[in-house]
Amino acid sequence: MRRYYYNARDVAAYFKYFSVPSYLEVSYMQFVFNLGRRILAEPLTRDFEQFKREIYRELYFLWSNGFDSETSDISCMVSDGQMSLICDQECINLESYMKLICLHLIYSANLPYINLNFAGLMYTLGIDCDVELYEADVAKIADALGLKITDCFGNDFDLSLGIPDELLRVSLDPEFRESLSGSNFKETLRLEQLEMIKELKNKSMKIFGQFPQLKKSSSKKNNINASGKNETSRSQPKGAPSKNKKR
Repeated sequence: MRRYYYNARDVAAYFKYFSVPSYLEVSYMQFVFNLGRRILAEPLTRDFEQFKREIYRELYFLWSNGFDSETSDISCMVSDGQMSLICDQECINLESYMKLICLHLIYSANLPYINLNFAGLMYTLGIDCDVELYEADVAKIADALGLKITDCFGNDFDLSLGIPDELLRVSLDPEFRESLSGSNFKETLRLEQLEMIKELKNKSMKIFGQFPQLKKSSSKKNNINASGKNETSRSQPKGAPSKNKKR
């Protein structure tokens, strides 16, 4: 099956679903834009400013639809009457949800896998279809998104045998992960923040100038004797009897 490429609404839905802070949105966009054709559809890889406008337009659409239930963010990822691209139409919510999971694994390179119960997920996403159809679509979406599904011990799991009612590990396929190598979002974000701090510091220096550094005073308020006791202090150590106490 051909690999799926993400569009602007997929990225916008990820921002909303995982509550990406507004001041980090552009950094998230820049990272996925730099991955280019490895994960994005061709029209989105040509110009970053156009890519950013597309995502903000889709983000506005998602927020304007409000929050009706736990699955509203998932169902709003597709417009009314839109056809599914990978799964059967009855499992279109599974397709949308797994796109978000795959994007999260791409952004979180240090996250080796996540645990999912696909049997329970069917009801959580409001999918009402035959179990055989749903199980077949789980295998389809895993293949199209470049995901690897194993059991809770990390052993290979044959999805054609059915979906058990237990946690399974979902991770990026090693070949797909290798194609993304050299792109560490956390490191990219850290460097961007350091650059931003440096820029703010330079602007501050131009406005206020350099602040004079205060010299450290060598004098001490209290004279400490060789035994380490404070000679000028008249306070009584807690628990010690007073020497000047009159009987």
